[in-house]
Amino acid sequence: MLIENAMDNKPKPLQHGRQGLRTFSALVCLLLMTTSLFAQEKTVTGTVTDSTNEPLIGASVVIQGTSNGTITDIDGKYSITASPDNVLEFSYVGMVKQDVKVGSQHVINVQLKEDSQMLAETVVIGYGSAKKRDLTGSITNIKGAEIANKPSTNPLSSLQGKVAGVQIINSGQAGSDPEIRVRGTNSINGYKPLYIVDGLFNDNINFLNPEDIESMEVLKDPSSLAIFGVRGANGVIIITTKKAKEGQTLVNINTSFGWKHVVDRIKMVNASQFKELYSEQLVNEKNPAFDFSGWNADTDWQDEVLQNGFITNNNISVTGASEKHSFYLGMGYSYEQGNIKHEKFSKITLNASNEYKITDKIKVGFQFNGARMLPADSKSVLNAVRTTPIAPVFNEEYQLYAALPEFQKAQMMNPMVDVDLKANTTRAENYRASGNIYGEVDFLEHFNFRAVFSMDYGSNNGRTYQPIIKVYDNTVKGNVATLGTGKTEVSQFKENETKVQSDYVLTYTNSFGDHNLTATAGFTTYYNSLSRLDAARGQGIGLVIPDNPDKWFVSIGDLATATNGSTQWERTTVSFLGRVIYNYKGKYLFNGSFRRDGSSAFSYTGNQWQNFYSAGAGWLMTEEEFMKDISWLDMLKLKGSWGTLGNQNLDTAYPAEPLLENAFGAVFGNPSTIYPGYQLAYLPNANLRWEKVEAWEAGFESNMFRNRLHVEGVYYKKNMSRNRLHVEGVYYKKNTKDLLAKVPGLSGTIPGIGNLGQIENKGVELSATWRDQIGDWRYNVGVNLTTIKNKVKSLVQDGYSIIAGDKSQSYTMAGYPIGFFYGYKVDGVYQSQADIDASPKNTLATVTPGDLKFADVNGDGEITPADRTLIGDPTPDVTYGISLGVSYKGWELGIDMMGQGGNQIYRTWDNYNWAQFNYMEQRLDRWHGEGTSNTQPVLNTGHAINFENSEYYVEDGSFFRIRNLQLGYTFDKALISKIGLKALKAYFNIQNLKTWKHNTGYTPEFGGSAIAFGVDNGSYPVPAIYTFGLNITF
Repeated sequence: MLIENAMDNKPKPLQHGRQGLRTFSALVCLLLMTTSLFAQEKTVTGTVTDSTNEPLIGASVVIQGTSNGTITDIDGKYSITASPDNVLEFSYVGMVKQDVKVGSQHVINVQLKEDSQMLAETVVIGYGSAKKRDLTGSITNIKGAEIANKPSTNPLSSLQGKVAGVQIINSGQAGSDPEIRVRGTNSINGYKPLYIVDGLFNDNINFLNPEDIESMEVLKDPSSLAIFGVRGANGVIIITTKKAKEGQTLVNINTSFGWKHVVDRIKMVNASQFKELYSEQLVNEKNPAFDFSGWNADTDWQDEVLQNGFITNNNISVTGASEKHSFYLGMGYSYEQGNIKHEKFSKITLNASNEYKITDKIKVGFQFNGARMLPADSKSVLNAVRTTPIAPVFNEEYQLYAALPEFQKAQMMNPMVDVDLKANTTRAENYRASGNIYGEVDFLEHFNFRAVFSMDYGSNNGRTYQPIIKVYDNTVKGNVATLGTGKTEVSQFKENETKVQSDYVLTYTNSFGDHNLTATAGFTTYYNSLSRLDAARGQGIGLVIPDNPDKWFVSIGDLATATNGSTQWERTTVSFLGRVIYNYKGKYLFNGSFRRDGSSAFSYTGNQWQNFYSAGAGWLMTEEEFMKDISWLDMLKLKGSWGTLGNQNLDTAYPAEPLLENAFGAVFGNPSTIYPGYQLAYLPNANLRWEKVEAWEAGFESNMFRNRLHVEGVYYKKNMSRNRLHVEGVYYKKNTKDLLAKVPGLSGTIPGIGNLGQIENKGVELSATWRDQIGDWRYNVGVNLTTIKNKVKSLVQDGYSIIAGDKSQSYTMAGYPIGFFYGYKVDGVYQSQADIDASPKNTLATVTPGDLKFADVNGDGEITPADRTLIGDPTPDVTYGISLGVSYKGWELGIDMMGQGGNQIYRTWDNYNWAQFNYMEQRLDRWHGEGTSNTQPVLNTGHAINFENSEYYVEDGSFFRIRNLQLGYTFDKALISKIGLKALKAYFNIQNLKTWKHNTGYTPEFGGSAIAFGVDNGSYPVPAIYTFGLNITF
């Protein structure tokens, strides 16, 4: 049994073979797994070179989708651990990125090619696009990313300081539009550039969401602008909104929120200082002293009316595309509180586009932008600056705002009455719908035809309510006073504007031999109409109009108090156009354009048709053989252009057909009846034509320092890691001819109108950009500078001047800059009677010690009106901008700075004596005895000489501002992919961080009209804005 059992326990041959097979298989699997593990992770080495086989130092080598990577050494070599499935990304500043799959390779050598985007980037121009290298003009391209993530509801605000030749003046008011002047002020009739949104001509772009903008092109030179004919004189800004690109569907959310704070306040005196100065003033005026008992407050009225405002901007977009179909849908919401309490602005935007390729050669599509805006019920801070600090804000017993002291209450009111009691008494809504439908076909290999029909409709309406205001006043019976008429009133307006445009453009593109040609021909029509109705009704003898927005309509109120007005006009333009962009051997360039415009604005004169044309030439010198050995010079282009531009952006829709206006009445009949009379606003001129600008420019454009700098001693090699410098400079000159100006009539006669003037603008524009990479660190520096010299060469007739401004301080006359400040030069303050006796005799007034001493400019020994002269120029001599950027892995820091110099500001808000104002802090240095001050005159409102327009009210307008600072972090893709995100960026932004200025006002930026600007009339503060944001893509 034992033997049998032993025999049974012996392994059988078959079982033994199976067990051995299992063991062998396990060993093979283990070996394969080990081999696989080793195969997954291996060391990859190689060298990264440029197109000349020179090694690149500091080139980035990263495993795609991760933050794992390395950089090349001094010999361009690298080493990295990777698996066969990994993809290596090779990148370098100024080079085209290259992706290489590892696979079975252990050595991967890569040659990066030069990124010629800066030289050959495609820019949008009128009626098409072109390679920038083929153009002879000055076009600046701004990518949408440069204006994104900024706390501005108007995308133009973020361009400030970024574009040479473009002066942008921002306002601090919530939702306000910036003022833009391109290469100076060209006309007495306007300065606004033309905006083109997806091909449609427009006067503003406040209905766009900055997040929906793909790019902006700023056109400044004649060869680029002449094709816009009568709309091109003041420059053109082309806006292209976002459209889908071929690829997967993406959803992006960009949201930010923050607050705004007024940093720079106007320095005014406090209560005790006011009492001191006002008491001294009353003594000087020989008036009784004021009894300050009961007026013991020390109110800072600026603190009372100003607030820290909340601001938020939000946008969501969905985009997707296939080979034949693409769509983009974006929605935005912005909300912004003003700097003054109760102010608020909101905007909802919609951007939609859809394009479908019917065949490879035919496509159709549409673009739509819509907006609903609720404008802020904006208030003025000026009343708070002027109000005396001794007045209290509120009376607790009566729960009413307090009246002001006797010396102010008849002319002014407690600032909180306007800010608080009249808050939200204006309700306004603005609607905007703008879009186009288009079709495009390619045929005969080299031809493209595009037809576009565009339309823009805007509807604005608003209602304002005048409530009954009661304040506490202990000088009246019952201690409660009613301000104003004590009656309610309602006013209402409605305005509609329509723009309709159609474009039919044929483009031919071909290269034959050494010749490259793009020719464009087109026909376009444009229609613009506006209608506005205004009406108002008061309470009259009827019941009080309820303080309820649902009742704020002119259908209520006393019919006897009704007033109304209206404005209507329409205008049409028909145009033929053509353009040629040509180069020979890629180095000799020619651009030419022609446009023939017909405008209904001048149809009554027979001068409705006019031709505009331009020619430009360029030379890419670095394409010449004799330049090939200059290794540090990548590209040098010399360029110049000349052309004629037009301007029909006038205040009068039909300048050749004057309107009627009220004139002298007459009495007829029995019983006698007064019949109103009418007369022409001005005499018609059968030879009238639109303004014309002749412009030319010459300049250069260059890319430099592409190659390394070799410095050799015994043996030393230094590599500057392929820096890139881009420099561009031009000299420009524009001469506006045929200025439309009114001719003054003789006493009692009607004025005339004619093409009677010329304005010249000239200057230099320079810009430079430097980009570099040192390992994982990347940085860039950008600077731009513009000089401007403006001069009115002729106007109507010798000695004629256009006078504008609340204080008649702005003059426009031949030989001077447009809108210059006109008045007396100041030589100090009269210190004594002996000083007066020793000075030129002042025939303007009987002066006493402490009065301003005017200069005898013409040297005739007397101070007369003939001594008035230029005392300031609102146009800056120079504007400039500086941009700094640095990034390290996911971190990014950007700083934008800007400034200007050589201009002056005219301060008017304290140059009145119709009421007693609070004193500026600088008035503490007033003259109050011989030798006490030689800058601030005596305190005496009866001395009118000190209120004359003079240098005393002129301030230095130079300033330097840190316009924007942004710190952002982009999260690693491998990390965020675990939660389903494709991109995530967090950022912190500060706008208007710090301003160094010389004037006394809230801001050194002051806009205005074409002939009256740069005037500080108590303008709105420009705040610092702090925001946090997230940009998420999934």
